[in-house]
Amino acid sequence: MTTTIEPTETSGGPALRKNALGFPTLLAQSVALISPTMTAVLIIALAFGDSGQGTWFAYLFGTIMLLFVVLGLNQFSKRSATAGSMYAYTAKGLGPAAGVLSGWALVWSYWGIATAGLCGFAIFAQAFLSGIGIHATVNPIIFFLISGAICLTVAWKDIRISSLLTLALEALSVACILILAFIVLFKHGLSVDTTQVKLKGVSLKDMDFAIVVCIFSLVGFESATALGSEARKPLTNIPKAVLCSLLITGAFMVFMSYVEVFAAHHMGVDLSTLATPLTNISKAYGVAFFKVPVALGAMVSFFSLSLSCLNAGARIIFPLAGHGFLPERVHAVHPTNKTPHMALAMYGGIILAIALVLHLWSGTSPLTIFDDVGTMAAFGFLFAYFMITIAAPVYLKKLGELKGRHVAVAVMAFVCLMVPLIGSFYPAPAYPVNLFPYMFLAFMLLGGGRLYWMNRVAPGALTQIEAELELALANSAHEVAEAEEAHHHPGHVHAPSGSLPAGIQISTMSSNKPN
Repeated sequence: MTTTIEPTETSGGPALRKNALGFPTLLAQSVALISPTMTAVLIIALAFGDSGQGTWFAYLFGTIMLLFVVLGLNQFSKRSATAGSMYAYTAKGLGPAAGVLSGWALVWSYWGIATAGLCGFAIFAQAFLSGIGIHATVNPIIFFLISGAICLTVAWKDIRISSLLTLALEALSVACILILAFIVLFKHGLSVDTTQVKLKGVSLKDMDFAIVVCIFSLVGFESATALGSEARKPLTNIPKAVLCSLLITGAFMVFMSYVEVFAAHHMGVDLSTLATPLTNISKAYGVAFFKVPVALGAMVSFFSLSLSCLNAGARIIFPLAGHGFLPERVHAVHPTNKTPHMALAMYGGIILAIALVLHLWSGTSPLTIFDDVGTMAAFGFLFAYFMITIAAPVYLKKLGELKGRHVAVAVMAFVCLMVPLIGSFYPAPAYPVNLFPYMFLAFMLLGGGRLYWMNRVAPGALTQIEAELELALANSAHEVAEAEEAHHHPGHVHAPSGSLPAGIQISTMSSNKPN
């Protein structure tokens, strides 16, 4: 049955800034949230403890595994876009309850990664001060407050400034790391490490947990979809940004894994014993001064990580509040900046408060908090990825476009996602990590309880959410088609119905909202 929806500028609520983000800034959002720097400076050494000479291969395998998830996600992103798109996509395939819970899971994930960003900033800010000769120990709370306050200020002000700053900072950090990597390689005349290439001493059994770590290093590519309503040419730029962010960061991690294992071998040390491997490598290769730019690059990269999480999470909270799932006052847009300032303030305050409590109340070090919240965040990503993987073929079937290759991609993605899921439970991790899945479960039950209460108090609430999401996606498709039509045929504003999601027709005869 075909539904006719009269488009409006928004779906009846406040509108974020339109056409603010091009492909580079969308790519920066996803790359910053994946944070290749975080992997290079901290996580590769952890993965080496399990995979040894096969660390580079574990990252390659993880990249290929997540590529199947991206292919499913992009079935949606190339057709429609709006704020918090990924949960709207899940709702298109599996219904509003699954969509809202997917968004709720991503709120958990972005909180965890943003908190990890605060901790990484504190760790490397201290390392930077030490590198320039200031050896006094600074309380991590100071660094938490500095990073958190600047993040919120920038995100509050302008999404374009946020994204451009994220792009510049991550590029600076990656450039510093790559320079050090090439110093290592040129030192040995670009010789090939055959031990790594031939995967000597590596077995699949030993790589189980390493692949889990690698996959968790690569999550976050979907965050560009959260900026759907602020993107230029979203149906082209968003899927391209999602795909390119995974491929670029995956290639970087494969390369840096090879270099770090290669360097540690020639240093005669076990890479897994190095807390900050790049600092040790720079010293061993006669460029000890490089620890300062590496620390600075890592510090600003962790800042951009928190900033990208804050932006993405707030843009999921924004529509959730508009649907009544969260307090309605959070569904507000700054009159001048056109940013979701209330969602940013609430989310940023929660992120910072929890980081402070974890450090003050438990006395936990930033590095321990970093490990813990990163592990907790992983469960939210897994939930959201499972949902979008299942939703994609269901959605395509509704459109009458489902083909065998789509089913194959979904099956491969589902099977691949089972690897980190099983690896998170077996073998059972030590306390308190073994409690983290149940903490995430409690969070999801809280969201499920809220949905149940909404529908009980106001029967039909889920139907209303579905209608609002449908309208938002339809409006998005209409705006994209209208912009393309105006570009190719100036003076014409009619959007052909073929450019819209199947089952929806857009009429440009009226700007009134449907009854």
